[in-house]
Amino acid sequence: MPTNDSELQAQARRILDAIAFIPFEQCQPLTRDFATIPARPGIYAIRHRTEGLLYIGKTKSLRGRFSGGHKAFLWAWLDKYNDKDVRIAVQLISHWKNPTLLLELEAIILRATEPPYNVQIPTEK
Repeated sequence: MPTNDSELQAQARRILDAIAFIPFEQCQPLTRDFATIPARPGIYAIRHRTEGLLYIGKTKSLRGRFSGGHKAFLWAWLDKYNDKDVRIAVQLISHWKNPTLLLELEAIILRATEPPYNVQIPTEK
């Protein structure tokens, strides 16, 4: 678990690299039940094959977050993206019990990427 700002920045960079640069074909495809996505805490990215990151978020249960619906899927549908061109990249997080840390990690990643479907990007403290 990071103990200072530089460690937090480094961990955020590792998470971002994991969700942004994994080959698209290795990301999780959209399905009805999202059975291949773990029901564990994590940070995730909804990605488009050619346009990159569309949305980034965090959750206590990755599978639960998607099986319950997600506004980014609706927006992608409204933008007329082909469902074969939208996938989910996930990064499991082992220290979910520290919500402040996760908020900070998510905020760093959002400021670095500014995905178009994230409505509000947290400002830096």
